Amino acid sequence: MGVTDRNTAQQRADRIRAFEEELAVLRTAGVLALSPEQERAAREHHETLLKEYALVYDVDRSAETKQLSAGMRAFSFLGAGALGASVYFLYYRFWGDLPTLAQVAILLTAAFASLAVTVWLGGRGASPYFTKLAALIAVVCFVLDLGMLGQIFDITPSDRAFVVWAALALLFAYRYDSPLLLVLGLAWLAAFVTARTAALTGAYWQDALERSENLFPAGILLIAAPAVLRRQSDLFAATYRVTGIVALFLPVLALATTGSDSYLPLGKDTIEGIYQIVGFTGAAATIWVGVKRRWTPLINTGVVCFVILLGYKFYDWWWESMPKWLFFLVVGLAAILLLLALGRLRREAIAPRAAPAAPAAPAAPAAP
Repeated sequence: MGVTDRNTAQQRADRIRAFEEELAVLRTAGVLALSPEQERAAREHHETLLKEYALVYDVDRSAETKQLSAGMRAFSFLGAGALGASVYFLYYRFWGDLPTLAQVAILLTAAFASLAVTVWLGGRGASPYFTKLAALIAVVCFVLDLGMLGQIFDITPSDRAFVVWAALALLFAYRYDSPLLLVLGLAWLAAFVTARTAALTGAYWQDALERSENLFPAGILLIAAPAVLRRQSDLFAATYRVTGIVALFLPVLALATTGSDSYLPLGKDTIEGIYQIVGFTGAAATIWVGVKRRWTPLINTGVVCFVILLGYKFYDWWWESMPKWLFFLVVGLAAILLLLALGRLRREAIAPRAAPAAPAAPAAPAAP
């Protein structure tokens, strides 16, 4: 399998490490022993690959470095969020005291400077965590700048701003392999599609969420996108699907719990019942597809959606009428039943991967 991005390179590095560990176990158990020439050839080949992946994609070559990288990702996200908030509050702290020309100059300088720093860090091969941090700050500055310039020159707000924000976020997401920026870009694209859907019904785009069902087209498009955009890493494809499922589940959850603001010309209780069935069926179908395709993020998303909707229904049905001990007992028993159902799905998913039974040896011919 060719390696074209960091996620694929990291998966290959993990498999190499797992192979070396399992080979050592098999050698100790006396099950398998390669010749010295074979071991040397495999070791040299793997070492060449790992050096290339570390140089080009900055992969983690050991479990320890992988744990450290997880911490660095967390601090990168925290730092980007904190610096972005600092820029936001700094603007509003001194904004009213500055003349219009100074305001425009600051906004343009911040946008272009953050963009230049991002490109510079990416071009000089800096740590991807610092590059992604700079890219996130650049996106925050860009979004804030467009909003502030619109206020300064009294420009009528437009949903087309979502497209511009999404374009920059997606550009940086693909350029610097950032799932967080991908989520931001997809969220803004979903916001634009939702606003356009509301506009088609005659509503003002800022009132799009007054009808929860306006989110459905955006969710469907995001789920279908990986089938069209075939040159996607597994992580990015999963991000599209999970974001799309969330965009579908949120209006279903809202309508299943309130039953209002729906396009359906039905009573409130009927609408709640319909969307409760849709929610449970959709979550179960998501889990089933995830198990069949071995898409772990899809399974986790389906389970979370199912549990949220089930938890609400339990609360709606029994919280007021049941003793609290009995309520939590019912919840615990339901969790056990769901655990058994998921265990069965897991066994069915594992079964096809089991090794086929060896054919029976032919019977020895009878002695003459």
